[in-house]
Amino acid sequence: MVTRPDAQVTPAASTPAAPSRGVTLRSVLLAFALLVVFAPAGFYGELMYKSVYVFASGAPAVAPLFTLFLLTALNPHLRRFGIRPLARGELLSVYAIVIIGGPLISHGILPWLIPYQIAQRYTARVSPEWEAVYFQYIPAWFGPTDFTTAEGYYFGHAAVPWAQWWTPLAAWLSFFLALFLCPLSLVVLLRRQWITHERLSFPIAQVPLELVKERGDARSEARLPADWAFWVGLLIPFTIGVINKLARLFPAIPGIPLSGLILMQAQQTGPQAGLGAISLELSPWIVAIAYIIPKDLSFSCWFFWFLRVAMVVAAISFGATPESPEGWYGSGFPAPHHQGGGAVLALAGWTLWSARRHLGRALRLAFSRWAEGDEPGEGATYRWAILGFLITFAYMVAFCVLAGTRPVIATAMVGLIVTYYVMWARLRAETGLSFIAFPFRVDEILTAPFGNRFLRVPEIAMLYDLRWAYFPGFGDSFEVSTGNALDAFKIADSARLRLPPLLAAMGAGFLLSMAVVTYTVLTGMYHYGFQNSAFINSGWLGPQLSFIGGRIYETVTNPTSIDLNGIVAMVAGGAIAILLGVMRLRFWWWPLHPVGFLASSCWGMHTTWMPFFVGWLLKVIVTRYGGLRLYRRTLPIAIGLIVGDFVSQGVWVVVGLLTQGRV
Repeated sequence: MVTRPDAQVTPAASTPAAPSRGVTLRSVLLAFALLVVFAPAGFYGELMYKSVYVFASGAPAVAPLFTLFLLTALNPHLRRFGIRPLARGELLSVYAIVIIGGPLISHGILPWLIPYQIAQRYTARVSPEWEAVYFQYIPAWFGPTDFTTAEGYYFGHAAVPWAQWWTPLAAWLSFFLALFLCPLSLVVLLRRQWITHERLSFPIAQVPLELVKERGDARSEARLPADWAFWVGLLIPFTIGVINKLARLFPAIPGIPLSGLILMQAQQTGPQAGLGAISLELSPWIVAIAYIIPKDLSFSCWFFWFLRVAMVVAAISFGATPESPEGWYGSGFPAPHHQGGGAVLALAGWTLWSARRHLGRALRLAFSRWAEGDEPGEGATYRWAILGFLITFAYMVAFCVLAGTRPVIATAMVGLIVTYYVMWARLRAETGLSFIAFPFRVDEILTAPFGNRFLRVPEIAMLYDLRWAYFPGFGDSFEVSTGNALDAFKIADSARLRLPPLLAAMGAGFLLSMAVVTYTVLTGMYHYGFQNSAFINSGWLGPQLSFIGGRIYETVTNPTSIDLNGIVAMVAGGAIAILLGVMRLRFWWWPLHPVGFLASSCWGMHTTWMPFFVGWLLKVIVTRYGGLRLYRRTLPIAIGLIVGDFVSQGVWVVVGLLTQGRV
């Protein structure tokens, strides 16, 4: 990805200054207490009652942002109870710790990983044709082998058979921890390049930075913003959210639809099928994100989506099978997903090349005996990051090799997953687009263009057994932890928090949350039963758990060969992304951003192009007729729109918990 020095104006720019006191004992203990509370709250609110789709994942997540809002609102009143109010740095450090461990309870992370193996054993009873293929190549230590263990998880009313679980938990949670630390180490190495040198916009990180203000007197306690523009922005989505919720409860009350209203039905035949369904999508927080990021980036996101639709319509006009633009997965022209896969790989290489000088400096600092860099302990931080990356990467490769994968294939699998995590974090830091998934996932990059004949059966099994690590990729699976870590580093940089103690607290909070969430999920599911959870029939989690074994059987019995069209499309997509990046650097007036091209290839832009268009248009009008001064003055409204949208959701999550999902 490419960033010009004049491309971004952010509410909170990074300025070098002495570290402030933020990572204190009480802030760390408060964060740990919240992580313990989030586990059962997320289990009931998301998995059992489905009061919210993503409790603590997504960007920004409902639970952490709503909690930060409440803590900041209550903070000035703590003196009445003899408690010293928290400073701004303390509240921001609480948020930074919570967004690392909090997401683990979300349905796309540990509740997705934990039942992964037992679900295959449970559903294998009705698919004997793939049962032998599957279990012949799956190590016994991958999951409990006793059928009653799986039956108890599915139907509940049983005690947790811990003896059956210890070995699988030790294996997979160690891999899970390594998968957290490996991309985190790379983000530590690259954070200075992205935060200070390229000055990415970090729209998600700007929200807590602007939400928590500091009192200007000697007490320096944290408080909510006093700016009227912020509160106007907050009240708009909050009021709309309350009205729409009441309208669903009481049909006599008219709602204010901002999303999901079909403006044009999808056509099944003819070139019009390439337009897909057009629906009203004006989520306030997405409009605000588009308003915060650079204009050329928000423009490119919707412009390239329109271009994608036009190419799909043209392809259908020339005889291609009618299909909606978001559902065009084939390698025939225009092959948007294949082009997007090539763009991801090309931009990953571009990112490393752009950071080559910084990475060289980081290596010199890491292995120099005396140099400590521009901040205390910078050289030691880089040294530990390099060692952490090498150790965790090697462990994950060894894990796959022990499962029957050849070292070169294991390295490719792990390398692609780690690359995906880091690039997803980078994409979110630049655009805020954490609610879309990359066009090609790891299994598709390896098998779609090149076929799967080169893979052995144990490698195919391993590729899909790791599916929990990269599916679905909408910010509600494990990649969100890497993105949150990068945001936490931005928050630490802007609030001048000391990185070493914050890193230690983030790591400890992750371990605590991993233990608490694992215990909560297992005890909760064996008590209630997965069949009685909200996601078994009304979400993707249940169907996907019974899908993997059949997918492995299908891949093994129907091997595919090289898809030349797919390879050409991937190369073309990578070349276009690089060309856009070069043009962006050479010509200051160039309006097209390579990340916008990548975003248009992702599933999700068919619903987000409209708010991106509205956010871009509003920014164009404001900057053209009011200049930079008016734009800065209206930024608090955008921040308020984001906060108000998620505070409204948080209120109804609490109501759902209190009413056991009845409201």
